Amino acid sequence: MTYQEIKENEEINTYIRQADATLSALGFTEHSFAHVTLVAEKTGYILSSLGYPPRTVELAKIAAYLHDIGNLVNRVAHSQSGAIMAFRILDHLGFPAEEIGQIVAAIGNHDEGTGVPVSPLAAALILADKSDVRRNRVRNQDESAFDIHDRVNYSVKKAELKINGAHTIIKLKLSVDTRYGSVMDYFEIFLQRMILCRKAAEKLGLEFKLMINEQQLI
Repeated sequence: MTYQEIKENEEINTYIRQADATLSALGFTEHSFAHVTLVAEKTGYILSSLGYPPRTVELAKIAAYLHDIGNLVNRVAHSQSGAIMAFRILDHLGFPAEEIGQIVAAIGNHDEGTGVPVSPLAAALILADKSDVRRNRVRNQDESAFDIHDRVNYSVKKAELKINGAHTIIKLKLSVDTRYGSVMDYFEIFLQRMILCRKAAEKLGLEFKLMINEQQLI
């Protein structure tokens, strides 16, 4: 079964919509189709750029598309509950055990705090997920009521995740409008994510670098 078929599966898309609705009720930024599709494409870009087999790239994109469905259950430990949900869905769809295992392990390890880049799929998913910082993820339209997550996401005018030609460095470049959020705001909420990204890059044989407004910070 392909990534495209997973994207067109209405049962899966219902869970994604409902998970995002739960996060919306809790005041979180957007975690719906824009997020999971962007993360899937970035995950695929990372592994295809590094020469991984096409089926491995396909499985990584499927893991990325499914990675946040656990938010339907609860935001706490959503990576683990999402992995369990994904297991049931993929088993029902007839995926072989070997592929289910790879996808479930990536989903279950994508979040900071509990996640570890246990495989190339998990590492690529971590890097793709944690690099999705952008203004249009903010739901709150009242700037005066922004919390720190709103400020940081709203401040990012552009985010690029690129692997260099020598395949030695993966760089996250952010263009930040400091009228809305400072560089220190970014590190206050994302430091653990950046540490996890560094570990994920190392799993892939890469060095992680973070650039904000043309200044290298990691």
